[in-house]
Amino acid sequence: MIHPKVLKGFRDSMPSQEIIRKQVIATLEHDFSLHGFVPIDTPVLEYTEVLLGKGGGETDKQIFHFADNGGRDVALRFDLTVPFARYMAAHTNEIPLPFKRFHIAKVWRGENPQKGRFREFFQCDFDIVGIDSPYADSEILGMMHSALSALGLQRFSIKVAHRGLFNAFLTHIGCIEHSVEILRTVDKLRKIGEDAVLEQLQMLVGDSSLARKILDYITTDPSGSPKETLAKLSALAGNETEHTERMNTIFFVLEELGIADRFSIDPSITRGLDYYTGVVYETFLDDLPEIGSICSGGRYNDLATLYTKEHLPGVGSSIGLDRLLAALEELGSPLLQDIASSDVIILNQDEHLRPHYQVFAARLRNAGVRCDTYLAQKKLVAQFKYAQQNHIPFAILFTEEDIQSGSCTLRHLDSRKDFPGLTVEQVVKQIKRK
Repeated sequence: MIHPKVLKGFRDSMPSQEIIRKQVIATLEHDFSLHGFVPIDTPVLEYTEVLLGKGGGETDKQIFHFADNGGRDVALRFDLTVPFARYMAAHTNEIPLPFKRFHIAKVWRGENPQKGRFREFFQCDFDIVGIDSPYADSEILGMMHSALSALGLQRFSIKVAHRGLFNAFLTHIGCIEHSVEILRTVDKLRKIGEDAVLEQLQMLVGDSSLARKILDYITTDPSGSPKETLAKLSALAGNETEHTERMNTIFFVLEELGIADRFSIDPSITRGLDYYTGVVYETFLDDLPEIGSICSGGRYNDLATLYTKEHLPGVGSSIGLDRLLAALEELGSPLLQDIASSDVIILNQDEHLRPHYQVFAARLRNAGVRCDTYLAQKKLVAQFKYAQQNHIPFAILFTEEDIQSGSCTLRHLDSRKDFPGLTVEQVVKQIKRK
């Protein structure tokens, strides 16, 4: 016999887990639609050449790629952004700009599995393409706040920086030729600490004083207002104005929305992927910072240039659903407690009454109540056990009088309290009340 084992970094999803995932996805999809965003999808497999070269560094090494049956070099998508750039290049003439999309699907990376992080996992992306504007940047940031709030999260912090401002600083101190390596090194700050980052920077730029300047920049005290922090960073970058003004506009909009207290300037946020060109951001849970960023992204104005000559600036963000779900579980979120497969189950007391059960169930479903019917011929004790295993809170039983009158007995399974003689309409009200 074949052993039913699962590959390392991959996993099966049980019904209770999948119910929660679907609830989270439905909540996010509703929130995105409120902002005028529309769903898309792209193939799981792409030509390897489409994916390579824009993730950068470690990401390129983590791509699952192989030759298919036709000898073509293909790869599993490692994120949803690079395929989206290819998608935009292929369908530019069919899509009105600016284009607002969201995409919730699986991606694959051959990295070391860890808590809340697997080789196969869900990402949830939302982007605005076709416009380079601080108002598009601020809309994405506002949506991050809105989406996380819709999921019941109240204690989170969104840290924002600007790649262009950082590059202006590197140009000012004469290190711009090492910008890619410096950005990747700075991105490791939370993982390896200041001393290790300083050591790596010294090896990169070959000058301890320059390495110290870079470390001082990324550890600039952000305790003042965003405007004050940006003024400090601008001065370090030779009084840079373009990117600084853009960031000031973004934070002005966040202030007007009344959500600026969730956001702060953090120049150490650089994002490890090479395609970011402007504002970048990461989101951390105040009560669970060790789990890492649960929602991150930034502006990528040149990503589509690999696939088209048309300029398609974009900005977006990505929620790591698996990491988010792991965080919600650890925080004991109420969102994870509704894992019932149905609101109510009709128990099978008499085989001859099956048509009656089906009609009664159909009426409940038409009223918006999730209703299961027990299909097997087993004793009631086994049927109650089935309901318990599926976390179903109510059961319906019928007496002879109920059959004649078109009513039923509704039982709340936890308390074992019965509500006899209820009509379909009364059952609906009782279940919705609970």
